[in-house]
Amino acid sequence: MGMRKESLSLFDFEAGEILNIDKPVGMTSFRVVEKIRRWTHCKKVGHAGTLDPLATGVLLVCTGLATKQVSELMEWEKVYEGTVALGKTTDTDDAEGKILQVVSVPAFSVDDILLVLKEFEGDIEQIPPMYSALKVNGRRLYQLARRGEVVPRQPRRVRIYKVELLNWQRPFLQIRVCCSKGTYIRALARDVGEKLGTGGYLRSLRRTRMGRYSVNDAYSLEKLREILSAKHESISIHR
Repeated sequence: MGMRKESLSLFDFEAGEILNIDKPVGMTSFRVVEKIRRWTHCKKVGHAGTLDPLATGVLLVCTGLATKQVSELMEWEKVYEGTVALGKTTDTDDAEGKILQVVSVPAFSVDDILLVLKEFEGDIEQIPPMYSALKVNGRRLYQLARRGEVVPRQPRRVRIYKVELLNWQRPFLQIRVCCSKGTYIRALARDVGEKLGTGGYLRSLRRTRMGRYSVNDAYSLEKLREILSAKHESISIHR
């Protein structure tokens, strides 16, 4: 449900608000939370579902008592739009990593690609990227990766409800993915590329929806800061 107020006070944020933020590219999810904590003067602020620095889109930031809802929010299905670059693999499975291999990309037909994408719908097993926040023996995988270590990772079962092909212009695939909690779109890009025999990595990613929260209704950080600093303006917050 939406609500409008003439202004928002510290009491409102402590009582609990869910802010739908359009995370900008190049910023960590933690940094977004840090900024909102400073702007709202609220002690408890957290987010529901990390986005990598290169990713943009819906990041739900909970304040005060709403932080108790984080686990519930993270269970909601998510929708992403991303670009997969075929013909190259990287050590991070995205554009930030070091290129490990380069191969030529055949002129696949749309039907060729659709057949492969279809194989990734339903309950699937994913091996998490080495550059991820998962822990192995008490250490974050990305910490080990930065030291040059590669360790075995157990496959994780996730559910991909639908994968749509939005555009195919060699060597780039644009896809839309509706999926469950815990799905790594970077891993999907890697695995789709492997299935096509070319390798691949995630070139860009945007989360367009999380449950009932759409990026079309999200606030940029700039707009949110402007609203919070202007008492005469109002803001629509979803509880």
